[in-house]
Formats: sequence, structure tokens, C-alpha cells
Amino acid sequence: MQAIILAAGMGRRLGEYTENNTKCMLPVNGVRLIDRMLTQLLTLDIRRVVLVIGYKGENLKSYVLEMYADKLNFEFVENPIYDKTNNIYSLALAKRHLQEDDTLLIESDLIFEDGLLRMLVDNPSPNLALVAKYESWMDGTMVRINEDNEIVNFVPKAAFKFADVDGYYKTVNVYKFSKDFSTTKYVPFLEAYTKAVGNSEYYENVLRILSFLNTHDLKALPLNGEKWYEIDDKQDLDIAEALFADEAHVLQKYFGRYGGFWRFPQMLDYCYLVNPFFPTSKLLDEMTANFRTLLTGYPSGMGVNTLLASKCWGVKEKYIVPGNGAAELIKVLMESLTGKLGVVRPTFEEYPNRLPADRVETYISANKDFRYDADDLMGYFGTHPVSTILLINPDNPTGNFIPVENVKRLAAWSEERGIQLIVDESFVDFSENWETSSLLSDSVLEAYPHMVVMKSISKSYGVPGLRLGILASANEGLIADIKKRVSIWNINSFAEYFMQIFSKYESDYKRACEKFLAERTRFVAELEKIPFLHVMPTQANFVFCEVKPPFTASGIVMAMLKDYRILMSNCRAKKGLTGDRYMRIAVRGKRDNDKLVDALKSL
Repeated sequence: MQAIILAAGMGRRLGEYTENNTKCMLPVNGVRLIDRMLTQLLTLDIRRVVLVIGYKGENLKSYVLEMYADKLNFEFVENPIYDKTNNIYSLALAKRHLQEDDTLLIESDLIFEDGLLRMLVDNPSPNLALVAKYESWMDGTMVRINEDNEIVNFVPKAAFKFADVDGYYKTVNVYKFSKDFSTTKYVPFLEAYTKAVGNSEYYENVLRILSFLNTHDLKALPLNGEKWYEIDDKQDLDIAEALFADEAHVLQKYFGRYGGFWRFPQMLDYCYLVNPFFPTSKLLDEMTANFRTLLTGYPSGMGVNTLLASKCWGVKEKYIVPGNGAAELIKVLMESLTGKLGVVRPTFEEYPNRLPADRVETYISANKDFRYDADDLMGYFGTHPVSTILLINPDNPTGNFIPVENVKRLAAWSEERGIQLIVDESFVDFSENWETSSLLSDSVLEAYPHMVVMKSISKSYGVPGLRLGILASANEGLIADIKKRVSIWNINSFAEYFMQIFSKYESDYKRACEKFLAERTRFVAELEKIPFLHVMPTQANFVFCEVKPPFTASGIVMAMLKDYRILMSNCRAKKGLTGDRYMRIAVRGKRDNDKLVDALKSL
């Protein structure tokens, strides 16, 4: 068997990364694509490697001969018009080689797990296309297959329909062709096709024509979760480096993204904290039905969006400001503070991170499971003077919760002393008495004008992609100042429309919160059965756990990501925690939660 690697392209979409070398010389986490591929071929019984070169071809040729001439037999085929042709011409230049041996045909801009080539070689079918079930990041040629994994149709880009994606498989661009298939079928059709159509096409089009003959010479070999990626542009490179990072860097690669995990659709995300039962399908259908209008139309300005926020959360317009996520409002609010900020740690660090360390006064609870109440805060900050107190309620990551009447006591105590109180109640709708636990009402805000209430809509309502948050206070001067300091179009059309239609789905939201409470109770009970976890009480949509020896939080996080593609948080960056002992586990739906529990039990 031989391998033919197509490596003539220019890689224009990679910009400066391919100014001096072809794509396969690109390093991914420090290892060049060509090195990874040739090393994988060395594990097989490969008689020769045929490299079709073009752009910066001499660089590639010199490199592989220097590094691998004593390990592999190379032949080089040059495409002199690589800038005017597509891959069908590169393969046509190697058609003689195709007919001389069984072949692994590989495109050089791929990265994949070590076992993939062995899967092809060991499979008894002589002619195979490696395919993967369609996912949103995939682009290019798709196929349809029948129950016997026979390819019944190739779907080119022009024929792609999003309505049909459930039946699509993406070609991985790794094939196995027998010598007989290449000689009697593929090469004759390749010659006829290029003669009739030209050289600015793709070699998959020939396979598409062959599929019309209904001979089923070429079968599909579907992947079953094995990792691979095609690197066409800078974003592809970034994702590939996360997928194929070594253990020392893999968590940094993922967490450094701060989201965007929808690009990894087979991964379960137990870090980010959203409502698993809302929005409902009906609400999503209404948003989808208006997608074109919302995408192509400007959103309203602050006046209209303040009115909508007032309608949704029952607060006077002069007391509320909507933001591009809570993060925008946190930034502006923190910039307005003077004096010291009192915080409880461990906590959500977005607030104190906005201030220098010498302006932050930290209280760390000495009580069991990091529990604290209003009296603890009044006792500590009564002797450690601050200008503002921050209360995340329920707190992140501990899940500690102070009931609303006690928060009001803290607010009254702060009011008497001229201390501003910031209450972030982003997780309050996950508390057991959530319908009566919010501070978002005119009467409460007016009773404590020194109090500011923040709420991230992303978390409670399960819409983080909308980037929506609200800030409320009866301090009208503060609200007016914040409105002036954010952009006039800080809310996008999708977030605006969500606020416009939410009242129709408010009863669905209440049901979703009740479903959540039931699932959290069940999930916590399952986690408590795992002997190496100490599960702490929670009133949020996550569970804070202490990891018992000999396990470590980082060890569990790594095992979950590596073996189960589950992303978890080890909380090591949280100030106020010591050792590699703590984890914050999000609460998702029952099916996902059961997968996580089973994976943890396997340890």
C-alpha cells in the first residue's frame, strides 16, 4: 500500500501563517501537520509516499527528505499551476501512481487521531471514504449513506440544504482506493471529467458521478467520536489546537476561549451556567421565524429597550438599564465606584477584577462549607470599613444563599452607614423560593436607594448568546449616568425581540424553573453517592464539591475531558480557595447529568 498526499495548495485563508510555507508545514501545538501525518504513516506498512507539491513545494520537499528519507520512500509530483487549479488537477497529475498500488489518499491540511488510518487499512472493504456525522462547523462535500454504509450520493456545496443535515455525513478527505478501483473506475472517469469540465474542480465530483452508477464500489466508514479537523483558516487552527492540545495545555486552550464551545458539539459543557429547561422550543421557533428580519434590521435605542426591560422585570423605566450582558453593566458600575469594595471569597471575580487589589477588602467564611449569612457580613464589614459591599446571591461558586428578608436586613444596615450594596441575583431563580426571592421591585428598590441589583439574563433564561443583562436601582442619578455611558445600540435585535415576546412565555419559564429544582435535587442525590466528592448545599444551578484524596480536582477535570469529552471547572483560579480540592459542577438536563455521574463513577 502507498499514500498519496495532496499538498499543492496556497492556503490563502491562513494569511500570514502561510506566507513562507504550504499549509501542511503549519505547526499545531508545536508539531507540523506533515510531521504528524508522516509519523502516523510510519505505523503502517506503507511502500511509498507520493507528495503532490506546488506552492512552496521545494521547502516541503527539502524538509521531508531531511527528516524522513531514511524512514519512508518518497516520490514527488509537481503541480506548476497550483494557483490556477483545484485538487482534481493535483490528483490527476498523480493518476499513474494511483494505478500502481492500493492507496491511502489524504489531504495535507488535516489533523486526526492516530488510529484513523489504521481503521481504514484494517477494514476489509477495499474502497472506503472516512466520513463523520454532520456538525455545524463542517463545510464542503457531504454524502448520504444507506444502512449498509454504502454511499448513495455525494452532495456538493451547491446542492447543500440545511433542512437535510440530519441525513448528511461530511467526507473527512481521507480515502482508501484499491488498485483495481483506481485503474478500472476512478482514473478513467477522472480523465474524462477533467477533459470535459476542466481543472478547476474537485476530485470528489468524480466520486459523485461514480455513485450514480449504483455499483456501490465505494463504501463509507463513519467515525464514532474520533477527533479530526480540517484547517482552512485561522479559526480552524485555533479550534484544532484546543482539540489536540496535550494534557499540560488542554484546559488553558479551552478556558482561554471564554465560551464558543458550540464549536465542539460533541462536548458536554459543565462549566457554563445556564437554565437547561428554558427557552422552550416554541419560543425558539418564534425567534427562528423572525431571524431574517432581526439579522437585517437595526435594534432600537436605549429608550425602547429600557421600556421592554421595565415590562419584563416589573421595574420603573427610570430604575432599570439593560446591558450587553451583565458584563457590560459590571464594567460601567465598577468604574463609578469610589473607596473600597467588600467582597466574599471565593466568588465571581468579574467585579473585584475591575479594581486594584488595595481597593478590595475580602471576607472568607470560616464556617463549614463556606457558608455565611447577613450577620457574618455585617460583623466583618462593621470592623473592616468599605464604601461598597458586593453580595452574589446565590454565590458563585459555593451556592451559598441568603434569604431575601436577611438580604433586606443587610441592605438596611448598609443604608444606615451610607454603604452602597450591590446584589447580583443572577442565580436567584434557581433558589427554592425563587418567585418571592428577587429584589427587583419598585418598593424594595425605593426602600433601599443605596442598593443596586444586577441580573444576568443569560443564566436564568438560558440565552447566553443574546448577551443580555439588567441593572436596577432607585438611585436615579446612577441609572441615568450608566445609560449615558453605554452605547446607544448596546442591545442587539435578537435580545430586544426576546424581551418583546417574553411575556407570552412567562408561564413556560415558571414551569422550567420548577423542573430545574426537581432535577437539581435528583442530581445532587446522585453526586452524593460518589465517594470521593463532598457535595455542599446549593441554591444555584451548580454544585460546589470538595474532592477527597487521593483524587484531585485537576485530575478529575482532565480525565473527564480526555476520556468522556466533558468540560468541567476545577476552580483553581478562584481566590479564597487553597489546594487542588474544589470543583463547581453545573446542573444540566437528566440525560447529560446521568452521563456525568456514570463517568465520575467510572473513576
